[in-house]
Parts: sequence; structure tokens; C-alpha cells
Amino acid sequence: MTLTDLDRHHVWHPFTQAQTAPDAIPIASAKGIRLYAEDGREFLDLISSWWVNTHGHAHPTIAAAIAKQAQTLEQVIFAGFTHQPAAQLAYELVQRLPKGLTRVFFSDDGSTAVEVALKMALQYWHNQGETQRTRFLAFEGGYHGDTVGAMSAGKGCGFFDTYGSLLFEVGLLPFPETWDGDTEVEAKEQASLARLDEYLADHGNTLAAVIMEPLIQGSSGMRMCRPEFLQALATRLRAAGILLIFDEVMTGFGRTGAMFASLKAQVTPDIICLSKGLTAGFLPLSVTVASEAIYAAFLGDTFDKAFVHGHSFTANPLGCAAALASLQVFEDEQTLAKLPQIEAWHRQGLATLAAHPLVQRVRVMGTIAAFDVIATDAGYTSQIGAQLKAFFHERGLLLRPLGNVVYLLPPYCIAESELRHAYKVIFLSLMTLSPPA
Repeated sequence: MTLTDLDRHHVWHPFTQAQTAPDAIPIASAKGIRLYAEDGREFLDLISSWWVNTHGHAHPTIAAAIAKQAQTLEQVIFAGFTHQPAAQLAYELVQRLPKGLTRVFFSDDGSTAVEVALKMALQYWHNQGETQRTRFLAFEGGYHGDTVGAMSAGKGCGFFDTYGSLLFEVGLLPFPETWDGDTEVEAKEQASLARLDEYLADHGNTLAAVIMEPLIQGSSGMRMCRPEFLQALATRLRAAGILLIFDEVMTGFGRTGAMFASLKAQVTPDIICLSKGLTAGFLPLSVTVASEAIYAAFLGDTFDKAFVHGHSFTANPLGCAAALASLQVFEDEQTLAKLPQIEAWHRQGLATLAAHPLVQRVRVMGTIAAFDVIATDAGYTSQIGAQLKAFFHERGLLLRPLGNVVYLLPPYCIAESELRHAYKVIFLSLMTLSPPA
């Protein structure tokens, strides 16, 4: 049987309707920004393979670090034991995160990092005797993962209606989405903050935390907001004594043009969730990093105050070694200095697309660029998304529109010529579409 046969008969793919989707494309290898298919085709990976790859595929420094670690220590239980890669990674992350985030809790993926953050926030208050603080606030359009707690926090994205009976109640605030040329952004921000004020007046004494994706909501269509909004939000929450959780699973490690969106916005949350780019796309790993004050609330003479969470591969040495190597690549290759150039290339490409009659809400932040295609069925399930994806695949581009939203989120090793070529293909794709009736 061929690889395609084996896949077709035995594999269940994520976010895929298997009855109507084409066969999965067998990829044999990858290097830099390129994926090489078994049949000889090449694809430019313009979405960093679901937003995880940072420095390019098969980066030799990271591959070597994993190989070296595998010959020394591949795994050890992390309850009662520690190891150099984990302790060193925790230190290195704390040096780079906003000041005050000091305690690193390891887990395995972005959804779990969010679950950990929600549980930390709830138990933080419980350990201090404020057991009434059980409510959470999130934002409309927010997506935080696919486990039950993360789905509850992300119910505003609209993906989880089937699982409604599993989810706990979470309040929702309007997200002040903005784009280039938006003249109503301040009014939207004030409306969202006014809704927060109302919620605090009604439920402030029972609210545990607010969770949000800072600056960019990913899965809902790369919806962006301004740093000024995050600053105003944080000020209100700090005055009310409410915890702020930043889900930087996607925005972390350079995507917004700074190492973390929280640094770009100049806002320090109480808890931050990191994954995806943490290991540069090599291995599953995530962390939830909290302030010292939160950590201290879990200390005591009895086990009942301890944080009871973990999994078999907590702080896996191979994943930690990959993450450490990735941080070293950031330094060695001066990666952060490259990001403004990628943003400038995006703006050049978008300037051409913006004039097209089907293009609206053009937006860019750091290495992420996006725009909406006008469609009668706008949204994640828009037929335009599948049509455009097929067009891009036929021309060697790995682009996966979020319905009628086309976005680019490339690895940082991309060349100007590669990004310029991508924008040319995107422009051609628009010429195949008909204006909505």
C-alpha cells in the first residue's frame, strides 16, 4: 500500500471533513521555508506549519541539540526530580519575559497551558479563602484550544457549539478589532471597556481572571487590537484586583514583531501561556508562567494547597533542549532584528492587494499579515477558503485561509523574493473569484 492508501484507511486528520476533503499530501522532507512532497512537488510554508515553526524547518542547531540530548537523558519523571534543560529553560524564559513573571510550569501543548492557567487562577483565590471567585471573562472571537476548559474560555469563537453541555459559563467582552484605516477603533475600545466596567460592577467580587489573546486573535481570523486597549484593560483589572491571563500560544516568540506581545504592548499579565514557537516547531512543549505572588499562594504545610496537575512527559528533556537551542538561534542569528523587515515586505505586498475590489480590512503586525475577502458566506466555513487553498496548493504555496480570511505567518528565514512571489500568487487567486451578488 502507498502512504496515501495507509493514510486514507487509518488516519483521522484534525479540522478536516474526511468525506469531502482531498487526500492528504505526503511530505517527505523539509528545509528552511520549503516542504518537499513525495511526488517531487515543493511548497513554500507560509503559515509556519500551523504557526509553530520559527527559524525554518530542520534547522541544524536545533536538530543537533535534540540528538545530543537524546544520547544523555530522554525522559525522567518531573515530580521530585529535575534536570539541566528544564531548569535552564525556565531561567532563560524568565529573563526574556516581562519582569515579574518568575515561575514556570511545564506542560505539553497550548490547550493544556491554558487549562493550567485557568486552574492556577481558580486555586489561587481558593487558597486565600476567596472561594466565591469562580467566574472567568474572555473575549468574543477568542480561541484558546480544544480541551474542555480552553473550549469554555474560547466559546466566543463559535467552534464548540456541539460541546456546549461540557462547557462551564464564561462571560464575554466585545473584542475591539481594528485594521489599517479603521476610524472607529477608539469607539470600539471604549465600548468594550464600558462592558468590562459593567461586568465588574455586577460580578467583580466573584471574578477570578480575564483571559485573552494579546494583540492578535489567531483562529478567529487574525483579528488585531491596539496596545493601548491592552493597557487600559490591564489598568482596570489591576485596580479591581482581578488576575489577567495572556494566551500567547500563537503570539509568542516574535510573531508580533517583539519577542512577546506582552512586551510589545508594555503590559505584564499575572499568568502567561506559551507553546507553538517555544521549540521552533520541533517537539510538543508548553509552559504556563506565573508571578511570584501567585506561586506563593500555593505554598503551605499540607498538600491541599499544592497545585495538582501534571502529565507523563512534563518538562521532557528533548523538548526543553529544543527550546533552549531555539532561544540560542534567536541570539546567534539576531532574529528579532529581522522582523521589522518582514513586516515591511508584508506592507509592500498588501499595498497592491488593498486596491482589489474584493479585499477589505487589510492588517499587519510584525510577521503576520491578513485581509478579508468579501464573501456572502463570510466566516470560518466560507467556501472561498477551500477554493483559495486548492489554488495555492496547485501553485506550491502552503496557505490555509481561515474561511474568507487570507493570512501569512511565515518562518523568520523567509527571503524577500519568496514573500514577493507569494503575494503575486495571492493576487492571481483573487482574479479567479467573482464578486458576491
